[in-house]
Amino acid sequence: MEFDPALFVELFTRTFQFWWVIVPAIFLGLVVGAIPGFSAANTIIILLPLTLAMEPEIGLVFMVALYASSRMGAGIPAILVNIPGTAGAAATPLDGYPMTKQGRGQQALAISFVSSVFGGLLTTVLTLLAMPWLSQVAFYLHSVEMIVVMLFGISLIASIAARDTLKGLIAGFFGLMLGYIGADVVYETPRGTFGFLELYDRVPLIPALVGLFAVSEAFAVIEGESILSKRGREAMQKAGWAETFEGVRLALSKWWHIIWTSIIGLVIGVVPGAGAAIAAFVAYQQSRTYSKTPELYGTGHVEGLVAPESANNGVTSGTLVPLLVIGIPGGATAAIMLVVLQYHGVTMGPDLFMDNPELAYGPFAAMAVTYFLMIFTIAPLARYMSRITVVSTTYMSPIIISFTLVGAFVPRQYMFDMYLALAFGVIGYVARKTGYHTAAILIGVILGPLLETYFLRALKISEGDIMVIFSSNLGNILWVGLALSLLLPYLFQLRRAKQEAA
Repeated sequence: MEFDPALFVELFTRTFQFWWVIVPAIFLGLVVGAIPGFSAANTIIILLPLTLAMEPEIGLVFMVALYASSRMGAGIPAILVNIPGTAGAAATPLDGYPMTKQGRGQQALAISFVSSVFGGLLTTVLTLLAMPWLSQVAFYLHSVEMIVVMLFGISLIASIAARDTLKGLIAGFFGLMLGYIGADVVYETPRGTFGFLELYDRVPLIPALVGLFAVSEAFAVIEGESILSKRGREAMQKAGWAETFEGVRLALSKWWHIIWTSIIGLVIGVVPGAGAAIAAFVAYQQSRTYSKTPELYGTGHVEGLVAPESANNGVTSGTLVPLLVIGIPGGATAAIMLVVLQYHGVTMGPDLFMDNPELAYGPFAAMAVTYFLMIFTIAPLARYMSRITVVSTTYMSPIIISFTLVGAFVPRQYMFDMYLALAFGVIGYVARKTGYHTAAILIGVILGPLLETYFLRALKISEGDIMVIFSSNLGNILWVGLALSLLLPYLFQLRRAKQEAA
């Protein structure tokens, strides 16, 4: 796995010749990512006969391009109508949707596209250059370290609770409680299922996601004429290409923010099973912690949109590292890629980089080319996509509810999941009306079960010794970082208060 410039130049040149595969895959991925419940994984499964019939290299290029573009596509409905297409985009509406309501939807989309493209492109290049070292990350991040990583994301609840401590904590703990519904990890004993067999494998994520965000938002906006404020409608009527260029400029001005948040996504993506949702929440929490203006987060702040979009696209290249290096897929899409490659007789592992370096490094070259082509194919669409926000809520709300209910049905194909999405919609609507933050509930639902899994796994390995969570040097460093993340905002606040008083 040594760096060979000649090989990479030849590889990128060869990959550009597959533009006729990459461009259709980009637009397909954009549509797939924007539909709640759909993802690159289930789309590739549907198209599996097609990918199996292709040459291994062409099939791999197609799957990688679809995977990368669907990650970007998931942020579009999250920004425009508060519907995250996937769990990886769950942190995107926190600042993306407030920008839309202010009539800055076009800017928000441009910021999202630029952050996604450059975050994904940067981490793909870093992966190519640092493959030998990145392949070792998964060996150092065990259950103990992942417990702390989970807590980084969950501590975002504390940041949300800073505005209203009691309501924020109640919402967060309510989400954690919902996340623990289902059969427990150790004895498979059902907890809080109320006799529903559909809940034995925990609360399904997509119905909870679309219910808390999309359905509750549809219930809320139908009370008005538009999802935009009065000033927002006026801004949208005057919007032109200048708003797109302004969004691009704002995103590029946060270039350092894009770099370090996308690297967070890359490192978390290398760990099998971690996923884009964890990366997005951790990046958002860290961005807010070290910001000079943390009070602006949640109001349509540029950095609050850049952080999750850069991080969840940084994950894409990271998930392919364990697949190619040790044959362990980092996510559902990578697992399907493994099936396709094994069908063609390709064996994963270190030998692949020596015996067939073109195929080993090919996915990363395809991903880099995909992100490069996205700059020219996706960014110009921001102006036209944002126009959906001017549609009257009389038509918008029923459309949102219909699409989201279909999206809730798709992953498991249970009617129960549609009813569950409506139930979460009612919960989300009541939470909005009473001042509770739906994002805090969702964080608990997503990250709570993962935290329990890693915690119980660590206890099982240590034979019940609770001090195992402090048994790792790397873990202890992360504990210190977590403590600083929680303390620093208050210290910064005290310092600003003293400066204002002076």
